[in-house]
Formats: sequence, structure tokens, C-alpha cells
Amino acid sequence: MKPTTLFFDVNETLLDLQPLKQHIASALNDRDELIPLWFSTLLHYSLVANATDSYQDFGEIGVRALLMIAQINNIALSKEDAQKATIEPFKKLPAYDDVMDGLKSLKDAGFTLVALTNSSQQSLEEKLKFAGIDHFFDHMLSSEPVKKFKPDPEVYVWALKKLNVKAEEAMLVASHAWDILGAQNSGMRTCFVERPNKKQFPLAKPADLTIKNIAELL
Repeated sequence: MKPTTLFFDVNETLLDLQPLKQHIASALNDRDELIPLWFSTLLHYSLVANATDSYQDFGEIGVRALLMIAQINNIALSKEDAQKATIEPFKKLPAYDDVMDGLKSLKDAGFTLVALTNSSQQSLEEKLKFAGIDHFFDHMLSSEPVKKFKPDPEVYVWALKKLNVKAEEAMLVASHAWDILGAQNSGMRTCFVERPNKKQFPLAKPADLTIKNIAELL
């Protein structure tokens, strides 16, 4: 059965984080090599929140992760400056060049398009509007109501139930190997988007489809 509902990850799948990374680097005294550490620390502590039932806002985890890295590297950084480097820049990200036309083609083809993110509902809506792609989506879902983050299976199961969609009718589209694995464990089909420096996890089952351009989903 061909999927009729496409669930899209947002950060780094549809939206380019490069402008945000510039703010992060600036906050860390232009230490560009610390940017990947910030994002991995953000993801790490979102998983810790899942494992310990200690949910916090995804953006706030990002702020605290930045403060941790600054402290470890003896970089003076206030909480206010950490917030300025993360919260608002996270909402002002451009879409990748292929996204606008790709989403339009999928929408015109009759697919139901859903955004599914760990970011807050407010942040999700603002960032999709800023990128000019909010009107393509039938639904915009944050994991907030579940108090869990992807790749916890509960997030995907909740999203499917909310939209009354069977797992076999749905496909998750993401550029993160951990997101692909979470969706697979929930019974969804998956599509991996090969964004820059993104590869699938060798120990996991490969995604059902691998693409470099959103329009390749057609």
C-alpha cells in the first residue's frame, strides 16, 4: 500500500540550520568546532528527559546545553545571551532549496502533509511561517502534548492516533537516523533525506526509501 500521509521532520530535514549555527558559534567565541557538540548535547539531554520522565521544553534544553558547553570550555556566557543565540534564531531558518517545490508537488498529488517535531507548537508554527512553507501542511504537530521527544515510539503512535491514520498508511521523512529508527519501531514506513553530513546508522534497518530531493517522494 502506497503511503497517503507523509510526516516530515522539520529541523535539518526541511529547514537549514546554518543561520542558527552562526549564532551558536558567535556565542561560543567563534569556536565553530563546538557547534556539532551543542546539537549532539541538545539531543542527548532530550533522550535523557525521555528516559527519566523529566520533560522540558526542547528550546530550553538547547539553551542549557549551550551554557554547559560554554562552561566546560571556560567561555563566559549569560543565560540571557544563550537564549538570544538559540530561541529566536531557531524560529528563523530558511527552507532548503528543494523544499518549496517538493512540498507543492506532493500537495498537488494529493498527499496529506504533516510536520512532526520536538520543538514547541509555537516554535513550529513560527518557523514554518518564516520559511514560507506553513500553508503546505494539513497538520503541524509538536511532541509537547506527549511530554516525550522523538525517537520515543510514543510520539509517533500518538501522532498516528491523533490523525486516525494507520501506520502502514504513513511514512516518516527525516534526515536523522535516530528519527528513522523511532518511526520504524512504531510500524511506519520511512524515507531518509540525505542532507549534508547526514547518513543512516549502519546497525539499523535501512529506510524504505532514500532521497536527496523532496520531489523524489513522488
